[in-house]
Amino acid sequence: MEADSLTEDREIVLASASPRRRELLGQIGIVPEIIPSTLEEKITTDRPEDVVKELSLQKAADVAKRCAKGTIVIGADTVVAAEGRILGKPKSHEEAERMIALLAGKTHQVYTGVTMIVCGQEGRASKTFAEKTDVHVYPMTAEEIHEYAFSEEPMDKAGAYGIQGKFASYIKGIDGDYNNVVGLPVGRVYQEMKSLLTLTARRNNV
Repeated sequence: MEADSLTEDREIVLASASPRRRELLGQIGIVPEIIPSTLEEKITTDRPEDVVKELSLQKAADVAKRCAKGTIVIGADTVVAAEGRILGKPKSHEEAERMIALLAGKTHQVYTGVTMIVCGQEGRASKTFAEKTDVHVYPMTAEEIHEYAFSEEPMDKAGAYGIQGKFASYIKGIDGDYNNVVGLPVGRVYQEMKSLLTLTARRNNV
């Protein structure tokens, strides 16, 4: 089943302004409408896997309230975790430098939480999951850390780096889904969406 046939006659909304997530969905034939959530995020846990699931659900639910019946809303959130500490988007180049120093020469985790909601449906017409990828980073000199941190690339990215950009120079390898590190595990998104829509169709035919 092709992605375009899976979503035929359905509006797909991405509850995120991330150009990377939009591009990743485009790779599998999904061209979403972009409606970013404006909800103030609330976190009730410090476990990275639970944080991203919680935030993706909040984003998707917020946007779903404004969408027509049958619309599929995708909410997502990505965090980087190093030594048990969650690293969000840096607020300054100095903070980016501290984050990159934590990652250099070590292995860290990237978690992306995804929630999909079929609007107007009751019961189980939603799905929330989290995907984890281990990322191994080469050792970096203080000069390399500083130079990268004070470029513009880290400033809008969780963990202060983009694996698809210049920081690829320091990526030793990964265990897991590369696209998850970019911002959206689109392979799993497609599979979970297919399962969700099949379940919804069965429920509607009961």
